[in-house]
Amino acid sequence: MNYWFTVKVKYTKQLDNGALKRVSEPYLVAAMTFTDAEARIYEELGQVIRGEFNVVGITRTELHDIFIYDDADVWYKVKVKYETADADSEKAKKVTQNFLVTANSVKEAYERIKESLSTLLVDFEIPSIVVSPIVEIFPFVENLDKEIDRRPMNEVESSEEQPNGGAVFSASGSDEDDSEESEIEDVTSKDE
Repeated sequence: MNYWFTVKVKYTKQLDNGALKRVSEPYLVAAMTFTDAEARIYEELGQVIRGEFNVVGITRTELHDIFIYDDADVWYKVKVKYETADADSEKAKKVTQNFLVTANSVKEAYERIKESLSTLLVDFEIPSIVVSPIVEIFPFVENLDKEIDRRPMNEVESSEEQPNGGAVFSASGSDEDDSEESEIEDVTSKDE
């Protein structure tokens, strides 16, 4: 299961006027753990940022959904509230969820959320819409969300022959790693 993590990255950025400035920018990353989020941001930004950069903070971010529109690049965080009935006690329960949407203005963000949530069967209200400092979002990508350097090199070479053209690395605790450990234990017990 993937979660959203806000990862703050500090690096030296070249401004439009050519000046260099040290900045700290937040990115949103889909990952399983804090460690995966850090590895993923190094993988993604290592190709884009020239020079060194440091991860200065990682926090888990609760988002229900993200709505991306190609005509806008400003992210708005939208808080949505609605009531639902609890199945056990049959009492009304208030639910608050956060959404991200790209838009060119607060009004457009409001209209896009209303349109996107129009299929909801309950009435909802939007108590706040604020500009989010998120620079870019890195959604789940299967090949990038696997831990690297966990398997011996001979296994990596054989795994590179995947039909999608990328190498597949298993994370610790997966079924593949468990079967490898049991094979190793069997070999050592035979030698004794």
